[in-house]
Amino acid sequence: MKLGRLNHIGVATPSIAQAIVHYRDVLGASDITAPFDLPEQGVKVCFVNTPDGGTQIELIEPLSESSPIHGFLEKNPLGGQHHVCFEVADITQARVWFEAQGKRILGPTRIGAHGTPIFFLHPKDMLGQLTEIMETPKVTHD
Repeated sequence: MKLGRLNHIGVATPSIAQAIVHYRDVLGASDITAPFDLPEQGVKVCFVNTPDGGTQIELIEPLSESSPIHGFLEKNPLGGQHHVCFEVADITQARVWFEAQGKRILGPTRIGAHGTPIFFLHPKDMLGQLTEIMETPKVTHD
């Protein structure tokens, strides 16, 4: 398995609206997607696109107290870096590869905010960093 590029850094926030203002007014971000709900994951998300079109910042707000992000914000009330996300070409192959190394995968493979399959690796197995693995979209040529 070959690890791809860093796709995004997930940043938990108690308010996406306030975080958007911060990224726009303090950091000069001009390309920010409209927030949308991912009810199956219990979060609202939007993406701050970097000027080079590369890595994104994923802003994540809990939809309710049952959201996994809610627990993170209880420990970090101002929010903060939640996870890093790396791309892979084949999510099934990546899952097998990490499992063979004894890495703990948190839950099933599911569809993430980019509309592609993802899974998360336990921080204790990844140098203390919650790590998302995301399959890159398949490009078809007609």
